[in-house]
Amino acid sequence: MRYNGSTLELHKLWPDTKSAHEDIPDPARTFLQQAYETLHAPDAAAVMAGSAVDAMLKVHGYVEGSLYKRIDEALKDNVLTSGMAQWAHTVRLGSNRPRHADEKKPHVSPDEAKHSVDFAEALGNFLFVLTARIDRGIKAAEEAEGTD
Repeated sequence: MRYNGSTLELHKLWPDTKSAHEDIPDPARTFLQQAYETLHAPDAAAVMAGSAVDAMLKVHGYVEGSLYKRIDEALKDNVLTSGMAQWAHTVRLGSNRPRHADEKKPHVSPDEAKHSVDFAEALGNFLFVLTARIDRGIKAAEEAEGTD
């Protein structure tokens, strides 16, 4: 930050702000971005992470039934590994607690929220970012072969 005589100029924020990757389609990208931005409010971050996971599965065609069922369908179809499905169920349950005002444990801890957001980010990277990067790499390789 620098004072230039009449105003403060901000040059950098620490830590850097996070942005959901552009290869993640909306509305999943928007939910993930909101999850990043609400980590200071763990219940909100957990709900947004759960919504991001839900939206990612819907992009892959899993739209029928409950999120529970859709996670299991994605596991059965090998879209998710067993570990990913297990973590997705944890995120789902964590987002349900504040959304449904669970009587016994309505709130998620900051650590639980961070783990949920981390999973939503990892899932987005796996399902969309890595896939898009591979597609771009294949296209570039094919174009390079065509120029020889």
